[in-house]
Amino acid sequence: MSQSVADDSERYIARGIAHVKLATPVRAPITVSFVLMPRFTMLAFTSAIEPLRVANQLTEQVLFKWRIHSESGAPITCSNGVPLLPDAPLSEAPASDYVLVCGGVEPDAGCSAELTDWLRKQWRHGGTVGGLCTGAYALARAGILNGRRFTLHWENIPNFTEKYPDLVPERRIFCIDERIVTCAGGVASAELALKLIEDYYGAELGQAVMNMCLLGQIRRGEDEQLSSLSVRLGTRNDHLIRAVAYIEAHVEDEIDLAECARHLGISRRQLERLFQRYLDTTPLQYLNRVRLQHARSLLTETNLSVMQVAVACGFGSSSYFSKVFRGQYGMSPYKFSLTRKRPG
Repeated sequence: MSQSVADDSERYIARGIAHVKLATPVRAPITVSFVLMPRFTMLAFTSAIEPLRVANQLTEQVLFKWRIHSESGAPITCSNGVPLLPDAPLSEAPASDYVLVCGGVEPDAGCSAELTDWLRKQWRHGGTVGGLCTGAYALARAGILNGRRFTLHWENIPNFTEKYPDLVPERRIFCIDERIVTCAGGVASAELALKLIEDYYGAELGQAVMNMCLLGQIRRGEDEQLSSLSVRLGTRNDHLIRAVAYIEAHVEDEIDLAECARHLGISRRQLERLFQRYLDTTPLQYLNRVRLQHARSLLTETNLSVMQVAVACGFGSSSYFSKVFRGQYGMSPYKFSLTRKRPG
């Protein structure tokens, strides 16, 4: 056995008991470059890489190879504070079948010119590029998401669309659009990895990897990231579900509750009774809560001013916005935004 083959076996194949025999021989390993952004989400990263490792282990073959990169090659700290040592900087990254950018909290701050220029180069040279969790921010800044189906973590979608209004992410588990692959992060990264395993090596191996990872039920790319409204609200009342969907879709607009009720085919009084009965709140209070959650997210992840956030979240004035924000979170939106700004 050559030294390189021995090194590959040691790095990429762990010992195990379970075994899967592939029906067809492996021609060449699928190579993956993971690019970690500052404060990346460890769950998104490990959920993507572990199914690849397990596939190698089960077949006792190097089906997948992976390398880890940060922009400079220096140790990079993930969002839970744990540092990770990459294999090399971007400048030394070899050509790969897949380049997957793993984002996390504060994704916009980690999109440097060096990273986005490098990504654009990989794309133009025919590579497949993708984003895990909030990695779509880097793809967007690189200018390669126009006209593409893509996704990112649901919590970051409102902020993303504020920054990139011409790009419309889908609230899916993952999206594969030719040479663009993206997923919502978390365990959705594992589901994207399982899709790749099945596509290259068949459903039998994919199922075996699921069993090893104790994934009892796999979701598909078209599945929604969040539970349905009926599950989230704890009711199947059609009028309430439609009312909440209407409100959440019009957060930035001046919502006329009487118009909302007419849209549903009920009276405003009936609308108010529904919210009181099932959610123990009023439609206006629910709307304000949704708007405040959106505002908190914008203040955390963007450089928008308090006035700009107030407008973006449908508040009539910055003074009213400041009043209700302070009532909800115990401090003014201006002070809150200062506590979320990181030095440098």
